[in-house]
Amino acid sequence: MSTSDGKKLLHYVLVEKIGIGGMGEVWRATDTTLGRDVAIKMLPEGLAADPERLARFDREARVLASMNHPNIAGIHGLHAADGVRFLAMELVAGQELAERIAEGAIPVEDAVPIAIQIATALEYAHERGIVHRDLKPANVKLTPDGAAKVLDFGLAKALTGDGDDPVASASMPTITSAGTRMGTILGTAAYMSPEQARGRPVDRRSDIWAFGCVLYEMLSGRRPFEGETASDTLAAVLRQDVDWSALPANAPADLRRLLHRCLTRDPRQRLHDIADGRIQLEEIRDDETEVAGAATTSSGSKRP
Repeated sequence: MSTSDGKKLLHYVLVEKIGIGGMGEVWRATDTTLGRDVAIKMLPEGLAADPERLARFDREARVLASMNHPNIAGIHGLHAADGVRFLAMELVAGQELAERIAEGAIPVEDAVPIAIQIATALEYAHERGIVHRDLKPANVKLTPDGAAKVLDFGLAKALTGDGDDPVASASMPTITSAGTRMGTILGTAAYMSPEQARGRPVDRRSDIWAFGCVLYEMLSGRRPFEGETASDTLAAVLRQDVDWSALPANAPADLRRLLHRCLTRDPRQRLHDIADGRIQLEEIRDDETEVAGAATTSSGSKRP
Protein backbone atom coordinates (compact mmCIF):
# COMPACT_ATOMS: atom_id res chain seq x y z
CA MET A 1 0.00 0.00 0.00
CA SER A 2 1.30 3.44 -0.89
CA THR A 3 1.30 6.10 1.79
CA SER A 4 1.36 9.86 1.53
CA ASP A 5 0.80 13.00 3.55
CA GLY A 6 -2.83 13.35 4.56
CA LYS A 7 -3.67 9.65 4.23
CA LYS A 8 -5.88 8.34 7.00
CA LEU A 9 -5.41 5.03 8.82
CA LEU A 10 -8.34 4.57 11.16
CA HIS A 11 -8.35 7.76 13.27
CA TYR A 12 -4.72 8.62 12.50
CA VAL A 13 -3.86 11.13 9.78
CA LEU A 14 -0.32 10.84 8.38
CA VAL A 15 1.50 14.17 8.47
CA GLU A 16 5.07 13.50 7.32
CA LYS A 17 7.50 10.63 6.92
CA ILE A 18 10.19 10.89 9.58
CA GLY A 19 12.19 7.71 9.06
CA ILE A 20 12.75 4.36 7.39
CA GLY A 21 14.19 1.39 9.25
CA GLY A 22 13.82 -2.26 10.05
CA MET A 23 10.24 -1.60 11.07
CA GLY A 24 9.44 -0.09 7.69
CA GLU A 25 8.27 3.49 7.33
CA VAL A 26 7.88 5.76 10.33
CA TRP A 27 5.44 8.66 10.12
CA ARG A 28 4.45 11.56 12.29
CA ALA A 29 0.68 11.43 12.52
CA THR A 30 -2.23 13.09 14.29
CA ASP A 31 -4.53 11.09 16.49
CA THR A 32 -7.82 12.79 15.58
CA THR A 33 -9.66 11.15 18.47
CA LEU A 34 -7.40 12.40 21.25
CA GLY A 35 -5.90 15.39 19.44
CA ARG A 36 -2.25 14.46 19.88
CA ASP A 37 0.76 13.73 17.70
CA VAL A 38 2.01 10.15 17.53
CA ALA A 39 4.58 8.10 15.67
CA ILE A 40 3.14 5.49 13.29
CA LYS A 41 5.41 2.55 12.46
CA MET A 42 4.22 0.36 9.62
CA LEU A 43 5.29 -3.25 9.24
CA PRO A 44 6.75 -4.18 5.85
CA GLU A 45 4.37 -6.17 3.67
CA GLY A 46 6.65 -9.21 3.77
CA LEU A 47 6.34 -9.50 7.53
CA ALA A 48 2.64 -8.73 7.64
CA ALA A 49 2.02 -11.59 5.16
CA ASP A 50 3.76 -14.17 7.38
CA PRO A 51 1.12 -15.48 9.85
CA GLU A 52 3.65 -16.97 12.27
CA ARG A 53 5.80 -13.89 12.52
CA LEU A 54 2.77 -11.63 12.64
CA ALA A 55 1.29 -13.60 15.55
CA ARG A 56 4.63 -13.45 17.33
CA PHE A 57 4.84 -9.71 16.75
CA ASP A 58 1.32 -9.19 18.11
CA ARG A 59 2.16 -11.20 21.23
CA GLU A 60 5.33 -9.24 21.90
CA ALA A 61 3.60 -5.92 21.16
CA ARG A 62 1.09 -6.65 23.91
CA VAL A 63 3.93 -7.27 26.34
CA LEU A 64 5.58 -4.00 25.34
CA ALA A 65 2.30 -2.16 25.77
CA SER A 66 2.30 -3.25 29.41
CA MET A 67 5.51 -1.31 30.06
CA ASN A 68 5.22 2.10 31.62
CA HIS A 69 8.51 3.84 32.29
CA PRO A 70 9.63 7.47 31.95
CA ASN A 71 12.76 6.46 30.03
CA ILE A 72 10.98 4.25 27.49
CA ALA A 73 8.84 5.54 24.62
CA GLY A 74 5.39 4.05 25.07
CA ILE A 75 3.07 2.20 22.71
CA HIS A 76 -0.45 3.57 22.28
CA GLY A 77 -1.93 0.88 20.08
CA LEU A 78 -1.49 -2.01 17.64
CA HIS A 79 -3.77 -1.68 14.62
CA ALA A 80 -4.58 -2.97 11.15
CA ALA A 81 -6.16 -0.91 8.37
CA ASP A 82 -6.14 -1.03 4.57
CA GLY A 83 -3.93 -4.10 4.66
CA VAL A 84 -1.34 -2.39 6.87
CA ARG A 85 -0.27 -3.58 10.31
CA PHE A 86 1.06 -0.68 12.33
CA LEU A 87 1.94 0.59 15.77
CA ALA A 88 0.89 3.93 17.18
CA MET A 89 3.66 5.05 19.52
CA GLU A 90 4.64 7.98 21.66
CA LEU A 91 6.20 10.70 19.54
CA VAL A 92 9.22 11.86 21.54
CA ALA A 93 10.39 15.42 21.00
CA GLY A 94 14.05 16.31 21.21
CA GLN A 95 17.43 15.48 19.77
CA GLU A 96 18.66 11.99 18.97
CA LEU A 97 21.66 10.97 21.05
CA ALA A 98 23.38 10.22 17.73
CA GLU A 99 22.93 13.86 16.72
CA ARG A 100 24.31 15.06 20.05
CA ILE A 101 27.38 12.84 19.68
CA ALA A 102 27.92 14.12 16.13
CA GLU A 103 28.49 17.55 17.70
CA GLY A 104 31.42 16.14 19.69
CA ALA A 105 32.25 13.94 22.66
CA ILE A 106 29.96 14.45 25.65
CA PRO A 107 31.70 15.54 28.88
CA VAL A 108 31.79 12.90 31.62
CA GLU A 109 29.55 14.93 33.93
CA ASP A 110 26.86 15.06 31.21
CA ALA A 111 27.34 11.56 29.77
CA VAL A 112 26.99 9.72 33.08
CA PRO A 113 23.44 10.99 33.86
CA ILE A 114 22.34 10.05 30.33
CA ALA A 115 23.88 6.60 30.73
CA ILE A 116 22.09 6.13 34.07
CA GLN A 117 18.74 6.79 32.42
CA ILE A 118 19.47 4.37 29.57
CA ALA A 119 20.58 1.73 32.08
CA THR A 120 17.42 2.31 34.11
CA ALA A 121 15.28 1.71 31.02
CA LEU A 122 17.19 -1.49 30.23
CA GLU A 123 16.87 -2.66 33.82
CA TYR A 124 13.10 -2.14 33.78
CA ALA A 125 12.70 -4.09 30.54
CA HIS A 126 15.10 -6.89 31.45
CA GLU A 127 13.18 -7.49 34.66
CA ARG A 128 10.16 -8.15 32.43
CA GLY A 129 11.98 -10.49 30.10
CA ILE A 130 12.32 -8.00 27.24
CA VAL A 131 15.61 -7.56 25.37
CA HIS A 132 16.08 -4.60 23.06
CA ARG A 133 18.61 -6.13 20.61
CA ASP A 134 19.14 -2.87 18.73
CA LEU A 135 20.27 -0.32 21.31
CA LYS A 136 22.21 2.50 19.64
CA PRO A 137 22.44 6.32 19.86
CA ALA A 138 19.87 6.69 17.07
CA ASN A 139 17.36 4.84 19.28
CA VAL A 140 17.76 7.25 22.21
CA LYS A 141 16.11 10.67 22.31
CA LEU A 142 17.20 13.50 24.60
CA THR A 143 14.10 15.51 25.43
CA PRO A 144 14.08 19.28 26.05
CA ASP A 145 13.48 18.69 29.77
CA GLY A 146 16.62 16.58 30.11
CA ALA A 147 15.18 13.06 29.97
CA ALA A 148 16.69 10.25 27.92
CA LYS A 149 14.09 8.02 26.23
CA VAL A 150 14.86 4.69 24.62
CA LEU A 151 12.91 4.07 21.43
CA ASP A 152 11.87 0.86 19.65
CA PHE A 153 12.25 -1.08 22.88
CA GLY A 154 11.90 -4.79 22.30
CA LEU A 155 10.70 -4.46 18.73
CA ALA A 156 13.78 -6.23 17.41
CA LYS A 157 12.97 -9.21 19.63
CA ALA A 158 9.34 -9.07 18.58
CA LEU A 159 10.22 -9.09 14.91
CA THR A 160 12.75 -11.93 15.07
CA GLY A 161 10.69 -14.02 17.43
CA ASP A 162 11.64 -15.94 20.53
CA GLY A 163 15.28 -16.27 21.41
CA ASP A 164 15.23 -20.02 20.75
CA ASP A 165 13.83 -19.71 17.22
CA PRO A 166 16.19 -22.01 15.28
CA VAL A 167 15.66 -20.16 12.02
CA ALA A 168 16.31 -16.71 13.43
CA SER A 169 19.14 -17.87 15.66
CA ALA A 170 21.02 -19.62 12.86
CA SER A 171 20.78 -16.71 10.41
CA MET A 172 23.80 -14.56 9.82
CA PRO A 173 22.74 -10.91 9.97
CA THR A 174 22.10 -9.13 6.70
CA ILE A 175 22.84 -5.54 7.56
CA THR A 176 22.99 -2.26 5.75
CA SER A 177 25.03 0.66 7.02
CA ALA A 178 21.79 2.42 7.86
CA GLY A 179 20.40 -0.22 10.14
CA THR A 180 18.56 -3.50 10.07
CA ARG A 181 16.97 -5.84 7.56
CA MET A 182 14.00 -8.13 7.95
CA GLY A 183 14.09 -11.92 7.95
CA THR A 184 17.34 -12.28 9.89
CA ILE A 185 18.71 -11.32 13.26
CA LEU A 186 18.17 -7.63 13.68
CA GLY A 187 20.80 -5.23 14.83
CA THR A 188 23.14 -2.49 13.72
CA ALA A 189 26.64 -3.74 13.01
CA ALA A 190 28.60 -1.30 15.19
CA TYR A 191 26.57 -2.12 18.30
CA MET A 192 26.01 -5.86 17.89
CA SER A 193 27.52 -8.15 20.49
CA PRO A 194 29.94 -10.83 19.24
CA GLU A 195 27.37 -13.56 19.87
CA GLN A 196 24.73 -11.59 17.98
CA ALA A 197 27.14 -11.00 15.09
CA ARG A 198 27.75 -14.75 14.90
CA GLY A 199 24.03 -15.42 14.63
CA ARG A 200 23.78 -17.07 18.04
CA PRO A 201 20.90 -16.66 20.51
CA VAL A 202 21.19 -13.51 22.60
CA ASP A 203 20.00 -12.42 26.01
CA ARG A 204 20.27 -9.34 28.20
CA ARG A 205 24.08 -9.49 28.04
CA SER A 206 23.87 -8.50 24.38
CA ASP A 207 22.08 -5.31 25.44
CA ILE A 208 24.84 -4.73 27.99
CA TRP A 209 27.45 -4.95 25.23
CA ALA A 210 25.49 -2.42 23.15
CA PHE A 211 25.16 -0.19 26.22
CA GLY A 212 28.95 -0.26 26.57
CA CYS A 213 29.30 0.74 22.91
CA VAL A 214 26.90 3.67 23.40
CA LEU A 215 28.63 4.86 26.58
CA TYR A 216 32.06 4.61 24.92
CA GLU A 217 30.78 6.63 21.96
CA MET A 218 29.31 9.32 24.20
CA LEU A 219 32.61 9.75 26.02
CA SER A 220 34.97 9.51 23.04
CA GLY A 221 32.84 10.88 20.20
CA ARG A 222 33.59 7.77 18.14
CA ARG A 223 32.37 4.21 17.90
CA PRO A 224 34.48 1.48 19.49
CA PHE A 225 34.13 -0.70 16.37
CA GLU A 226 34.09 0.69 12.84
CA GLY A 227 34.80 -0.39 9.29
CA GLU A 228 34.29 0.78 5.73
CA THR A 229 31.45 -1.72 5.26
CA ALA A 230 29.02 -3.52 7.53
CA SER A 231 31.07 -6.70 7.07
CA ASP A 232 34.26 -4.88 8.08
CA THR A 233 32.49 -3.52 11.14
CA LEU A 234 31.30 -7.00 12.14
CA ALA A 235 34.86 -8.26 11.76
CA ALA A 236 36.01 -5.46 14.08
CA VAL A 237 33.36 -6.42 16.63
CA LEU A 238 34.68 -9.98 16.60
CA ARG A 239 38.41 -9.29 16.64
CA GLN A 240 39.47 -5.65 17.00
CA ASP A 241 40.80 -4.30 20.30
CA VAL A 242 39.05 -1.29 21.76
CA ASP A 243 41.10 1.91 21.66
CA TRP A 244 40.83 2.81 25.32
CA SER A 245 43.14 5.82 24.80
CA ALA A 246 40.24 7.57 23.03
CA LEU A 247 38.46 8.01 26.36
CA PRO A 248 38.86 11.43 27.99
CA ALA A 249 41.71 11.79 30.44
CA ASN A 250 39.32 12.74 33.23
CA ALA A 251 37.23 9.57 32.89
CA PRO A 252 37.21 8.01 36.39
CA ALA A 253 38.88 4.63 36.84
CA ASP A 254 35.56 3.10 37.93
CA LEU A 255 33.95 4.28 34.69
CA ARG A 256 36.74 2.71 32.65
CA ARG A 257 36.37 -0.57 34.54
CA LEU A 258 32.64 -0.58 33.88
CA LEU A 259 33.25 -0.10 30.17
CA HIS A 260 35.75 -2.98 30.18
CA ARG A 261 33.15 -5.23 31.82
CA CYS A 262 30.48 -4.25 29.30
CA LEU A 263 32.76 -4.76 26.30
CA THR A 264 34.12 -8.17 27.24
CA ARG A 265 33.61 -10.50 24.25
CA ASP A 266 32.94 -13.60 26.33
CA PRO A 267 29.37 -13.13 27.61
CA ARG A 268 30.19 -15.34 30.60
CA GLN A 269 32.73 -12.75 31.76
CA ARG A 270 30.68 -9.71 30.76
CA LEU A 271 28.63 -7.66 33.21
CA HIS A 272 25.59 -9.88 33.78
CA ASP A 273 23.06 -7.40 35.11
CA ILE A 274 22.60 -3.82 33.94
CA ALA A 275 21.33 -2.94 37.44
CA ASP A 276 24.89 -3.40 38.71
CA GLY A 277 26.10 -1.01 36.00
CA ARG A 278 23.43 1.50 36.92
CA ILE A 279 24.51 1.39 40.57
CA GLN A 280 28.15 1.94 39.61
CA LEU A 281 27.20 4.87 37.42
CA GLU A 282 25.19 6.45 40.22
CA GLU A 283 28.19 6.11 42.54
CA ILE A 284 30.42 7.71 39.89
CA ARG A 285 27.91 10.55 39.47
CA ASP A 286 27.74 11.12 43.24
CA ASP A 287 31.52 11.06 43.56
CA GLU A 288 31.88 13.58 40.72
CA THR A 289 29.27 15.80 42.36
CA GLU A 290 31.12 15.70 45.68
CA VAL A 291 34.43 16.56 44.00
CA ALA A 292 32.84 19.46 42.10
CA GLY A 293 31.19 20.71 45.29
CA ALA A 294 34.45 20.53 47.23
CA ALA A 295 36.26 22.40 44.46
CA THR A 296 33.61 25.13 44.45
CA THR A 297 33.81 25.47 48.24
CA SER A 298 37.61 25.63 48.15
CA SER A 299 37.57 28.23 45.40
CA GLY A 300 35.00 30.34 47.23
CA SER A 301 37.02 30.30 50.45
CA LYS A 302 40.14 31.73 48.84
CA ARG A 303 40.90 35.33 49.61
CA PRO A 304 41.75 37.69 46.75
